[in-house]
Amino acid sequence: MPRPLVAIVGAPNIGKSTLFNRLIGWRKAIVTDEPGVTRDRNYGEVEDAPAPFRLVDTGGLTPSDAAPFARDIERHADAALDEAACVLFVIDARAGATGVDLEVADYLRRKGVPVVVVANKIDTPAREDLIWDLHELGLGDPVPVSAEHGLGIDDLLDAIAGVLGDPIDAPSESAPDDAIRVAIVGRPNVGKSSILNRLLGEERVLVSEIAGTTRDAVDTRLEIDGRRYLLVDTAGLRRRGKTRMSAEATSVVVARRSIERCRVAVLVLDATQAFAAQDAHIAGFVRDAGRPVVVAVNKWDLVESREDQAKAWLATVRERLRFVHESPMVLVSAKTGQRVVRILEHVDACYAAAGIRVGTPELNRWLQEVARAERSAPARGRSIRLFYATQTGTHPPTFTLFCNDPQFVHFSFERHLINGLRERFGFGPAPIRLKFRRRTRRP
Repeated sequence: MPRPLVAIVGAPNIGKSTLFNRLIGWRKAIVTDEPGVTRDRNYGEVEDAPAPFRLVDTGGLTPSDAAPFARDIERHADAALDEAACVLFVIDARAGATGVDLEVADYLRRKGVPVVVVANKIDTPAREDLIWDLHELGLGDPVPVSAEHGLGIDDLLDAIAGVLGDPIDAPSESAPDDAIRVAIVGRPNVGKSSILNRLLGEERVLVSEIAGTTRDAVDTRLEIDGRRYLLVDTAGLRRRGKTRMSAEATSVVVARRSIERCRVAVLVLDATQAFAAQDAHIAGFVRDAGRPVVVAVNKWDLVESREDQAKAWLATVRERLRFVHESPMVLVSAKTGQRVVRILEHVDACYAAAGIRVGTPELNRWLQEVARAERSAPARGRSIRLFYATQTGTHPPTFTLFCNDPQFVHFSFERHLINGLRERFGFGPAPIRLKFRRRTRRP
């Protein structure tokens, strides 16, 4: 049985994302002083509670259509409330119940979902009297908290448990053990969110021609024919000098963290624009994290002379991204759905390649072949003698090689070994990491 969902709602810039991060126990949502940073639904799991539950953070609700993405944010909040068993209505207790809060309260009464009023920013006992003015909302007794300092969180969890009822011992669904975590990355406005929505068959995240619409890394579960994925739509990664707003700078950090936590990354390129240096930089982030890359060239429906352009794009990707070995490329259109599902087929192949485990006897037979070839080759500086090897990890495949002197291993020899492993054991696009250790002699 799935865990119940608790939704966080309220006006902009009153601490919803800070409370979200506090409850899930890590800094997943972006928090800044800029209003309107959260735009999509952002899900997490609250484990340390009397009744564990799923949590969703929503964008700030405003009565004005003039606010950026106001109607889209309200639509996402509606979707979250339709799923929710309980709502946390967050209010800045220092400001009291504002006109926006009163409108949100009316909105919640119409939805008919049980509500816990959270009086935020009560960071000293002297401010607890501020909560009494919030009774005018007619939604029950407010719970005083300070999301920033962690005050009152236990009382809030007890209040949530009172609404949800008996604890549910269902396992977390946010990231099943067999779900492949996939980060969708790329420059701003190349169609990352459109691809995610097309894969899901619904408008799960906001899509706009305005660059930088996505800021949080938005996790979404997907199951197709028994295959499970956790898709992470990330903010567009600009060059460092082009990142001006603090929320945008923070979103870049969150996006890079999402790359480190994924198993496979999908690099989205724009078929209507030339391959950019930043595309290669983003692929470099993925390589440094040790993750395989699937290259998705989006907006293919807008391309003319497609056969010639397909050959040109393949040649460009192979040349500019030669440091991410054998990365598969697929030409897609998020708008029409053309070949979008092929992205997941390549994700499956990359994930399988990165999970290959080589038996120690087979690995060392290969190593001895390499060692014999090295001994018969002309001398090139200090001789490196390879003794034995063992695989010490997957995702990425990691090998420890014991030799006579690790400091004399030249990068070209290391690359030669990696290419040999890839060719012999079929690692394909999976990055391979080697660790060299000196063999210790027994007394």
